[in-house]
Amino acid sequence: MATVSSSAAAADVPAGERGATRIADRVVAKIAARAAREALRAVSLGAPTDAHATVTVARREVHPPFGEARLRIAVELGYPAPIGAQCGEVRRQVTERVTELAGMTVAEVAVRVERLNSPLLTARGRERVR
Repeated sequence: MATVSSSAAAADVPAGERGATRIADRVVAKIAARAAREALRAVSLGAPTDAHATVTVARREVHPPFGEARLRIAVELGYPAPIGAQCGEVRRQVTERVTELAGMTVAEVAVRVERLNSPLLTARGRERVR
């Protein structure tokens, strides 16, 4: 009696009936948030930053194998700093990492600055007024 290996059995099932891998939205959001933090750390030279991401994923057959992602990223930035350059770096890094790690096409990355953190403003609040 011959035994059939699992790889041989999988080859007998047509591709359309085998199922598909789907990357969960929360996984894409975690990848995007981490990529945003990496980008901000790189451009802020180690200053503390905070970034989080919300994700909307559009699944389209024209963008195989894992669909198309449209991402919304919310960040807090240090100030004064080149805000446009920081947002551009976040877009670049997030697009690169989501494509690399999730295999998705990234159609859009919208970066929203929620807060600007200035060491001058926080230090001023602790000063003694004379």
